[in-house]
This record gives sequence, structure tokens and C-alpha cells, in this order.
Amino acid sequence: SRSPGRKQENHKISRELFVLTYGALVAQLCKDYEKDEDVNACLDRMGYSIGIRLIDDFLARSAVKKCRSYSETADIIAQVAFKMYLGVTPSVSCISATGNEFSLILDKNPLVDFVEELPAERASLCYCNLLCGVIRGALEMVHLAAEVSFLQDRLKGDAVTEIGITFLRKPEDRKHRRN
Repeated sequence: SRSPGRKQENHKISRELFVLTYGALVAQLCKDYEKDEDVNACLDRMGYSIGIRLIDDFLARSAVKKCRSYSETADIIAQVAFKMYLGVTPSVSCISATGNEFSLILDKNPLVDFVEELPAERASLCYCNLLCGVIRGALEMVHLAAEVSFLQDRLKGDAVTEIGITFLRKPEDRKHRRN
């Protein structure tokens, strides 16, 4: 139990340590799995597990209100979540007329600070696929099913890093009544 006058400590690790640790994790997965698709799937699963736990911390620390639209949700992910956990703010663009598909465009991806390029034999590796899993897991915990994937990646020669988010079903307005 805590003594009443003691503040809860916020433990933070340096961004550089996190990025280097992430790089070591991806390197180890590449040794463990022959196929890039297996590494990508493992990173997605790991990210998903992180996302379903991280959402509680995010909601407690950010004090954001309930989002009323997919557009508002995408903005919160970019302007609050990415800033809070990675120190960057991607731009958001809607890429569908139906309003359920968005792109998060990162001019700078902190997870690749120490990565120059992917080896030629790992051309289909999605190095930062953990991010897709984190977003998908967090969204699922607030009852928003989504597909999340990289559309562009600077490590693969693209001009920017772009993460696509497609919300899979329309939000339902449910009124819960007590009997």
C-alpha cells in the first residue's frame, strides 16, 4: 500500500533506448522466422496485445471525450496518441467518400531513427508493423473494429510513411435502457 503523501511515479524510458530495443526485437524476429510475412504477423500480434492494454493508460492520461465520428477518432489518434507515446504528430487525411478510411502520414517515424534501409532479402518486411497492431488493438477495446496497414514506408523508398486505417462497420447508436 502507498503512503498517503507519496506521489505515483511516472517511469519513462528514453526514446533512443526504446528505438534501439525495438530494433533488436525486429532483428531477433528476423533470425527466428525465415519469411517476412511471419515476422510481420508476429509484430502485428505483439502490437495488438500492447494496444489492448495501452488504451486504458491512454484514456486515463489524455482525458479525451467520446469521439462522435471516425474523423474525430482519427484526429485523436494522430494529435493525442502519437504525440503522447511517440512524440510525433502525423497528418490525417480521409481517403474515402464514405468517411471510414483514413491515412496517418508521418513525415518522421521515430521507430526508424537508427535504420538506414532494409536488407534486400527482407524487402517485404514491414518493420514498424507493431504500430498497426497497437492501433487495431486499442480501437477494438473501444468497440471500433478496424483494418490497419502500412500504405507507404520510407524504409521501402516511399516519400513518406503512411498508415491506413479502415473502420469496418458503422458506429451504432445504442441507447441502453434500464428496465
